[in-house]
Amino acid sequence: MMRFSRIIGAVIAVGFLGSFAFFFWASSPTLPASAYAKVYAHTYESSAKTDSVYSIITYNIGYLSGMTNNLPIAPSKAFYAKNLKKVLEETKALDPDFIALQEIDFNASRSFHVQQQNQIAALGYNHVAEAVNWDETYLPFPYWPPTMHYGQVVSGQSVLSKFPILRQDRVVLSRVADAPFYRDALYIDRLAQVVTVAISGKEVVLINVHLEAFDKTTRVQQLKEVVTLFQHYAATSPTILLGDFNSDPQYRNPAIQQVFDLEGVGNAAFTKDSYELTFNSGQPFERLDYIFYTTKDIAYVSGKVLTQYGTASDHLPLLMKFTLK
Repeated sequence: MMRFSRIIGAVIAVGFLGSFAFFFWASSPTLPASAYAKVYAHTYESSAKTDSVYSIITYNIGYLSGMTNNLPIAPSKAFYAKNLKKVLEETKALDPDFIALQEIDFNASRSFHVQQQNQIAALGYNHVAEAVNWDETYLPFPYWPPTMHYGQVVSGQSVLSKFPILRQDRVVLSRVADAPFYRDALYIDRLAQVVTVAISGKEVVLINVHLEAFDKTTRVQQLKEVVTLFQHYAATSPTILLGDFNSDPQYRNPAIQQVFDLEGVGNAAFTKDSYELTFNSGQPFERLDYIFYTTKDIAYVSGKVLTQYGTASDHLPLLMKFTLK
């Protein structure tokens, strides 16, 4: 009996040590922290505009997983290639000056290690700011079955520009305070990616965000931090705040109200009584994505949700055209 108990104890100990070793390995980064914010310059043939009207798109691209995002489904390589082709076709037709992307894969098993940022930049975006917010050796999600695990993930946010990028600041926002340690270690960093671009001799600040999706308390706190950041840059520069805020105006005490309440801030393709929806792309029922801008130095021309992108992502992109005053 004692021998049997020892065997059971040994099995438990080996299992515990194995689980610890797996967790340590899985949660280990694949990149040094110094690689989490980079600015690239390319030499693609570009069509940077010379007129005074500029255009910008925000798009949670959902790593091109379409409506399978976060589901225990592993789409084929051909599925991702089809969605990429759709995004490239529609983006080429619109030819925006700037694109702010969220949930874009730089090197991930789930999307077959395609560098999605570079694929889109090749349309003529010679200036690229890359901000990594998820770097895991092995991500065991979705949890079941194990064959659906994401595996290696290097993903994040990106700003593509036809105009020079002067600098980038990767700002990590508050984390979920009461998350278990094992979830926190494998969870995404929520970022405000601050990118300063030079347009016609002026410095314009773009703040690309992707806020907490599952914990409202954290999302409210993150948006407070973002508003402070926005106000800091808006005091001296034309500033555009855009991205996936994960907050719909119809939520109870919506976090996004903090931005709605700011004075001197415009909201593309949005009025209190009339606005288009961005999520989900199959049957839209929420507005989660926004483009805000400082009205003292940016003049709004037009804006709309781009339904033509279809279900390449579970979000729809949002476009704004503007001029600098």
